[in-house]
Amino acid sequence: MKIPPYLTKGDTVGILATARKIDHEPLEPAIALLKSWGLNVVIGKTIGLDNNQLAGADWQRATDFQQMMDNPAIKAIWCAKGGYGTVRMVDRLDFTNFKKHPKWFIGFSDATVLHSHINNMDIATIHGIMAASVAHATDAAKQTLHKALFGEKIIYDIPPHTFNKMGKSSGELVGGNLSVLFSIVGSESEIDYKGKILFIEDLDEYLYHIDRMLMNLERNGYFKDIKGIIIGGFTKMRDNDIPWGHNALEIIQDISKEYNIPICFNFPAGHIQDNRALVFGKEIIMEVTATGTKITFK
Repeated sequence: MKIPPYLTKGDTVGILATARKIDHEPLEPAIALLKSWGLNVVIGKTIGLDNNQLAGADWQRATDFQQMMDNPAIKAIWCAKGGYGTVRMVDRLDFTNFKKHPKWFIGFSDATVLHSHINNMDIATIHGIMAASVAHATDAAKQTLHKALFGEKIIYDIPPHTFNKMGKSSGELVGGNLSVLFSIVGSESEIDYKGKILFIEDLDEYLYHIDRMLMNLERNGYFKDIKGIIIGGFTKMRDNDIPWGHNALEIIQDISKEYNIPICFNFPAGHIQDNRALVFGKEIIMEVTATGTKITFK
C-alpha cells in the first residue's frame, strides 16, 4: 500500500464538491482550520455551482477533481460535502498521474466511492470529516484529521459495548458507508475485503434496508474472509409502520455472530459530530477485550 506524502506547513489543500452543491460560506470554518495548521487553501470551481442537487454537471465535478489530482502544488483533496453524486463522476477520472504521484483524499459517506476506488490502486486515503462538517465537529474529530494528514501516531481506546466480540487481529483497514459499499458491489470500484478489517457506518436508512445490504454481503462471503469489523455510527435510522423488530446494531450482531473475528461496536466515526479520522489502506492492530477496544495504526 502506498502512503501519500504527509503534509508539512506551507502545503496546499484543495476543497471541492464531488456530489451535492455547496456555497463558499459554509466552508469558512474549514478554511480557517487549515490556515491555523499552516496550510494554504485552494477552492475548487465546483463550489457555488448549482445543478439541481449537484455541484455542477458530472463533467464539471470530474474536471475539478482531475485538475486537483494533476496539480503538483496541491497535496491533499478534501471533499466539501457528501450527499449523492460521486459515483456519477468517478469513471470520468484518469488516475494515471495520481498513481505515480499520490496525494491524500479526505471525506466520508458518499466519498466512500473514491475511497474504495483509490484503495484498489493500493493507495491510502483518509476517512474523516468533510470541510462543511468542521463548524460542528468535535475537537477530537479535527485533531485526529490533523494527525492523519501530518503523519502523527493514531491510537484509539474505545469503551466496551455489550455486543462486542472479543479477540485480536491485524490487517488493512477498508470500508466506509454501508449503502455506498452495497451500491458499488460488482463494479470497478468495489473493494477487495479478503484478509482486511472492515469499517462500516450509515445514516437515514430503513432498518430492513440495513438487513438487506448486510445479507447481500454475508451471502457473497465477505464476512468469512475478513479479519475484523469496526461498527461506526448508524444514526437516524427509520422503521416501517410495522416495526422491523431490531435496531441497526442488533441486525449487525445477528448477521455477524457466527464469524470468529473481533467486532467493535459504537466506534466514533460516521455521521456524528465526533467523526474521528481513519486511514483506509493502513495496517491496524485491533484488540477487543472486556475493558474496551484498542485500535493502533501501524
